[in-house]
Amino acid sequence: MRRYGSAVLLLLMGGAVLRISLFSELYLRYVQAALRPYLVISGSLLILLGLVAAVRGMRQRGHEEHDEHEEHGEEEEGEEAEHDHGHSHSHSHSHGGPRIAWLLTLPALALLLFPPPALGSYSASREEAQRAAQGVGTFSALPAGKVLDISVAQYSSRAIYDTGHSLKGRTLRMTGFVTHGSDGTWYLTRLLVTCCAADATISKVEIRGDEADGAPQTDSWVTVTGTWIPKGKLGTDGAWPPVLKAAQVKQVKEPADPYDKR
Repeated sequence: MRRYGSAVLLLLMGGAVLRISLFSELYLRYVQAALRPYLVISGSLLILLGLVAAVRGMRQRGHEEHDEHEEHGEEEEGEEAEHDHGHSHSHSHSHGGPRIAWLLTLPALALLLFPPPALGSYSASREEAQRAAQGVGTFSALPAGKVLDISVAQYSSRAIYDTGHSLKGRTLRMTGFVTHGSDGTWYLTRLLVTCCAADATISKVEIRGDEADGAPQTDSWVTVTGTWIPKGKLGTDGAWPPVLKAAQVKQVKEPADPYDKR
């Protein structure tokens, strides 16, 4: 059975990659949507290599059984026959690696059966806010509308750096997951990825107002509608994190793509 170890591992890994990329949108927990075709191709190649390895293992086993059958059919006597049989026995069991190598299948099984969730409050709390030194300036005008849907990252950028105050007087709506501060405040938080989950950076907005009372549970997803509250001097640490006065807080399901967009 050990001769099929590499085939089993390749098939499991390929199946896991295809499960999250071809048959579902779970891959969005780990990478950007643009990388989906590469995941599908990689998973397919792993499946193909696994099948090739399995066929080679079957052929090898057939050859060994054939050689063993021929050897047992020969009539040899004495120490010479015993020596040859011992040599054949050791040869037939020399293939394959140590049994502990089967533990390599566990990560593949875990990904196949129990895909890890997207990054959440733990990752957000472990990362220091890294705000690019982009300086202040005037941003482009926001689209017209009674209620404007905006990402947490876009809101943060405009609230901290926009000298034109494009958020002033606008009713804004954002979706993210909930994180809590040590002083009882809570934040609407979103992680932004450039390539994959490994390079995730954090954007968060402090939620205030009567509707913010009774903070939702950590890691729950909510949509908050409200208005901008200016805070601190633009372009300084005093403006971070930006603040939103909530007029409505509504609990929602986690989106298929949990990461933010600029």
